[in-house]
Amino acid sequence: MPGTGKTAVAIIGSGNIGTDLMFKITRLSSTLELALLVGIDPASDGLARARRIGVETTDRGVDGLISSARFGEIRLVFDATSAAAHEENAAALEPYGVQLIDLTPAALGPFVVPVVNLDDNLDALDLNMVTCGGQATIPIVAAVAGITGVHYAEIVATIASKSAGPGTRANIDEFTETTAAALRSVGGAQRSKAIIILNPAEPPMIMRDTVHLLVDAAADRSAITDAVARQVARVAEYVPGYRMKQQLQFVDRADRHALSTIVGGSHGALTQVSVLLEVEGAAHYLPAYAGNLDIMTSAALRVGERVAGRMAQVA
Repeated sequence: MPGTGKTAVAIIGSGNIGTDLMFKITRLSSTLELALLVGIDPASDGLARARRIGVETTDRGVDGLISSARFGEIRLVFDATSAAAHEENAAALEPYGVQLIDLTPAALGPFVVPVVNLDDNLDALDLNMVTCGGQATIPIVAAVAGITGVHYAEIVATIASKSAGPGTRANIDEFTETTAAALRSVGGAQRSKAIIILNPAEPPMIMRDTVHLLVDAAADRSAITDAVARQVARVAEYVPGYRMKQQLQFVDRADRHALSTIVGGSHGALTQVSVLLEVEGAAHYLPAYAGNLDIMTSAALRVGERVAGRMAQVA
């Protein structure tokens, strides 16, 4: 509220991700104040829940945000819509100079993963949160890349079908392209591939992420194991349900001809490092199986609070 000393923010998107982020900001943040939840469906559950907890709403999209009485106070906007919608929203908000934190795969601004490269991007006008699979797996790739070269990274993100809303389903292609690109540019892999699976199992499964890496066979396995463990602990500081399912697996690969197609060109002996992860949601909105929502909104909250802190420093 005005006078609280908190940074006023808005969320565009009243679906699963936007609503979950709303509860995280209102319940957990000591530095952010949610001034407005923006949607386009007057009957959406997210807008109804916002009104019940006293958050101002508009169902007129980005136009409603810009014309709202509090827009002049808002310095940071979270976009939890879709890749296509974010492009339109970013264009509409550009003249006003507000910073955007993009929870879609639009990738208009730099990819940001809190434990890897947040400090390098605090001043960017449009920070992209990659994808749920990217937030879960890029920290692992970056940890291994800090020990040895990662010739190839392949990740498989498996999420409960019930946790995938219309925006997620509309962005499947963007998910694979954006995640794969960020595995290289942020994670440090030379080549990469990303796969997402929407699992219809009942009862719904908790989010699972598998990371397969190809590294030089001479790489220090103990150092890799320690680096991954430290990175998992760092992510778990802001995503409490993030954890390894079992110990790292190291498998020496002898099929050099087949591997040359994957890693490209000639190479020495390679070892496959496999990391199996699980992300249990905090159930702020959807049940605990929706770890894919939780890791995105938790990462976005961490970024938003750091950006707000940066704003306060330069004010």
